[in-house]
Amino acid sequence: MLEKLKQLWKAKDVRNSIGYVLALLIVYRIAAHIPIPGINIVELKDYLASNQALGLLNLFSGGALQNFSIIMLGVGPYITASIIFQLLVMIIPSLESLSKEGEYGQQKINQYTRILTVPLSFIQAYGYLKILSNQTGGALLSGMSTFQLLTTMVIITGGTMFLMWIGELITEKHIGNGVSLIIFAGIVARVPSSIRNTLLAFDSTMVLNLIIFTAVALITIAGVVLMTEGQRNIPVSYARHMVGSRSVGGVTTHLPLRVNQAGVIPIIFAISVILVPPMVAQFFIRSQVAWMAHVAQWTIDVFKDQTIYAISYFVLVFLFTYFYTAVIFKPQQIAENLQKQGGFIPGIRPGRPTADYLNLVMNRVVLAGAIFLGIVAILPIISSPLTGISTVALGGTGLLIVVSVVIETIKQIDAQLIMRDYEGF
Repeated sequence: MLEKLKQLWKAKDVRNSIGYVLALLIVYRIAAHIPIPGINIVELKDYLASNQALGLLNLFSGGALQNFSIIMLGVGPYITASIIFQLLVMIIPSLESLSKEGEYGQQKINQYTRILTVPLSFIQAYGYLKILSNQTGGALLSGMSTFQLLTTMVIITGGTMFLMWIGELITEKHIGNGVSLIIFAGIVARVPSSIRNTLLAFDSTMVLNLIIFTAVALITIAGVVLMTEGQRNIPVSYARHMVGSRSVGGVTTHLPLRVNQAGVIPIIFAISVILVPPMVAQFFIRSQVAWMAHVAQWTIDVFKDQTIYAISYFVLVFLFTYFYTAVIFKPQQIAENLQKQGGFIPGIRPGRPTADYLNLVMNRVVLAGAIFLGIVAILPIISSPLTGISTVALGGTGLLIVVSVVIETIKQIDAQLIMRDYEGF
């Protein structure tokens, strides 16, 4: 560890890149505390604390939603736009062809993603303002004119685009992924206040609860690391063949199939879906039609039930894990590439049998990943009554993001240090 730090200090360009990234993250945290003018947020914090779904969105924004800051949406709209284009690439031939054009194609898709982020931010800004206003009895937007409402939506959209720009500046330095580091910084920034609240509420009866909480947290972190790094290695052999006067091939390697191929994306998908019924119901709760208002109220009450919410959340995460893995993992394409390169899986015929075998193995591996992500998603609901501590939320999703970002960032820094060793720096 000390040796790595010495290498890091000696590599001036890497050291400067890390300082640059830290400076941008500080700018992000300052922006998270700049409130939108003309908004009444007295009742907002209590509402977000009692709503699991919006509480998770507040987590992704690093508390900016709770503060009603100019970056209250965080990088959520940009992530949504990225997911949409990932799906569109799979179903639109022209986009699929564009994605195969190397760096140029990727730049065009990134440009389309940025463009889509603007209307998504504008729409989400309006939705959040209306829903949060309804939940606070209209106090949130009281006295706001149409022009002021539009101005507020433009400010919120501009805040999201500003964060997206910061994320891309960070990514260019190759010190981790910019968007992931922004979410990471937002999660970590909330830790000191949570610890402070716990210490203020501490008494002798909480000792056992703190021990249980610590044990659950350590087990969760270990599980997150295990699942993040876990993979099934499929052996692959390459036939020996002649290229000119040289004999090449004849080597054995492996094809890694990760347990958690989808990362945190299924949780984001599930949150998006599970938010829809109660959100829609909010618009009909004051309907003049009696049965419609009754159905809207019933929908809201159902999703307030922690048991129903937890079961629905778990099932959605489980299903979306399989869905997203099926989207990004293409066994037929892998099998074709192996066959073109003279590679084969021992005991499996090339072509279609290889694709079927990879699909079968991946489905079994993803089962563990899907169950794990489902448990991670509902961990706050499970851990709260188990530990009896409400001042610190043991969020599995937050831990998953933090651990994944730390591992990815360390790997990128190590890669840069190793590259400098090869180059003689």
